[in-house]
Amino acid sequence: MLLETIKSPKDLAPLSTEELERLAGEIRDELIQTVSKNGGHLASNLGVVELTLALHRVFQAPKDKIIFDVGHQSYVHKMITGRYRDFKTLREYGGIAGFPKRSESEYDCFETGHASTAISAALGFARARDYQEADYQVVAVVGDGALTGGMSYEALNDAGQQQTQMMVVLNDNEMSIAPNVGALSSYLTKLRVSGGWQNAKKRVRHVGQWPLVGRPLYRMIHGGKNMMKSLVMKEWEVGFFEALGFQYFGPIDGHDITVLERTLQMARNYHGPCVIHVLTKKGYGYKQAERKPEAFHGTPPFYIETGGRIDLPKSPSCGHLAAITLAEMCAEDPRIVAVTAAMKLGTGMDHLAEEYPDRVIDVGIAEEHAATMCAGLAAGGMKPYFAVYASFFQRCYDQMIHDIAMQRLPVTFLLDRSGIGGEDGQTHHGLLDLAASLPVPGMTVLAPADAEELCEMIRWSRNYDRPCVIRYSKYLPHTRIGKAADPFAPGRWRCVAEGQDAVVLAVGSMVCQSLRAAELLRAAGISAQVYSCSSLKPMDSGVLDSLRPEIPVFTVEEHQIAGGFGAAVLVALAEKNRMVPVHCLGVGDGYITHGNHDRLLGDAGLQPEQIAARIVEALKETERQT
Repeated sequence: MLLETIKSPKDLAPLSTEELERLAGEIRDELIQTVSKNGGHLASNLGVVELTLALHRVFQAPKDKIIFDVGHQSYVHKMITGRYRDFKTLREYGGIAGFPKRSESEYDCFETGHASTAISAALGFARARDYQEADYQVVAVVGDGALTGGMSYEALNDAGQQQTQMMVVLNDNEMSIAPNVGALSSYLTKLRVSGGWQNAKKRVRHVGQWPLVGRPLYRMIHGGKNMMKSLVMKEWEVGFFEALGFQYFGPIDGHDITVLERTLQMARNYHGPCVIHVLTKKGYGYKQAERKPEAFHGTPPFYIETGGRIDLPKSPSCGHLAAITLAEMCAEDPRIVAVTAAMKLGTGMDHLAEEYPDRVIDVGIAEEHAATMCAGLAAGGMKPYFAVYASFFQRCYDQMIHDIAMQRLPVTFLLDRSGIGGEDGQTHHGLLDLAASLPVPGMTVLAPADAEELCEMIRWSRNYDRPCVIRYSKYLPHTRIGKAADPFAPGRWRCVAEGQDAVVLAVGSMVCQSLRAAELLRAAGISAQVYSCSSLKPMDSGVLDSLRPEIPVFTVEEHQIAGGFGAAVLVALAEKNRMVPVHCLGVGDGYITHGNHDRLLGDAGLQPEQIAARIVEALKETERQT
């Protein structure tokens, strides 16, 4: 097997074109085999096999810096940079990460888990090189979806203005996670299907068929920068990037290694910023992924033969249920509109779009824009719901405060995947959203304990005329926790287990864990009272006032302790001058790795047995002190 002989990118240099094509096939087989077992990002990686091989043959990493945006298209890069033998551990606890990771390899020069950051990072590397008078190349490999994010344009404008030497490889597969939206996507489509490009391809192919001189002339046309530009592109077609100060090369076939290498070599010698426009097909080489690239963007384990999921969900996701609830509200209220940032499928809003396509707005990978646009929608009389992963919510922090909260606008944030995210790792854990939202004046913050309560909260928010955050884990139980006749109400916590030895204030996904811990304690002769604290702000003043100094209180949350719910409880009690012993259980001061969700909960000390043990330990300490 040729792939087994590739220990580093240097091993690619002696390979012939035929051997490279064979290697590309082996890499695709390995991608399909591993992701079918471990889950992960398949379609994007199948599309960049030849591009990644060409990059590593032309550039000398790790001296030269290659930055992938988004990092989920870096699997091939990992395989050929000495990590092939460990690739079967992809996204497993203790194994290879699903995104570039500096601590994992010297070839991963920058970590990119969120989109639209690579061009800025590349510009920083390029300027560091120039300040230090060093000699290396800097390449940002940018998926076309990343160009729906405004940060990319800030970096392009800066680099072009200063004429810093760097390269942007635009991997154009017409999709990010879902089909791309917006004016730039339309512009790139115009470049792809332009008459100049299509006619030039036909003319060049025809030249290649001429006797004797055909092949040499064909190579000259492919290799000549000016000839390619005059044949392929009209002035208006390259105007966008060149107006920003970038030299434009392309578009070129992203699955032709020879053409890729030739163009990259040409661009390498250009002294200034340049863009290489590469056309690839997402899911290339695997029919199921080519047919449904969205489904194979981030996929759970699947059957290779059919592409069907191995772990078919037994019930709809929380995002799906949120979409169903919004659809019911849309039927009654013309103000309702859902907004997503290129995550229609991930957040479940695709189900709302099926029924009300004009009520779902996908802005692309542009969370900042989405938040402020929601503010404008709300100020204009609409009722917007911004469905976004809790980790991506971090990207619109200023807009949430300045444009929404300060103006007291009725925008509701639906923070999906809050808490520990699992196999995607530290860039996708939603562990800082409470620290971001709880201190904001006028912000209501909610966390359902189960999927039914989530739907209740969304229905309640319809008539709420202030900003609101609803955070929920993908692991919420669907069955109702507590009494069915005890509906959600802001500022009220529900007692879901009676006890007298300790009080547990649990948030969201931790209510279920705390109830299991209470059962373990009961078997040991300890009774714990458990509250479901679904209203984090406002808090339940009645419960806080009932807490007694002689009974220890434990806050439990799937969030970092610093700035979280427990910290807010301590502040609230201090303001009331209440001396109550409070123990905060949550994620400590550090970043959580990737792996199975239950295993990561254990690392954070949030499994039922661990919660119970902490309570027992605290009770024993209290006894010793008395």
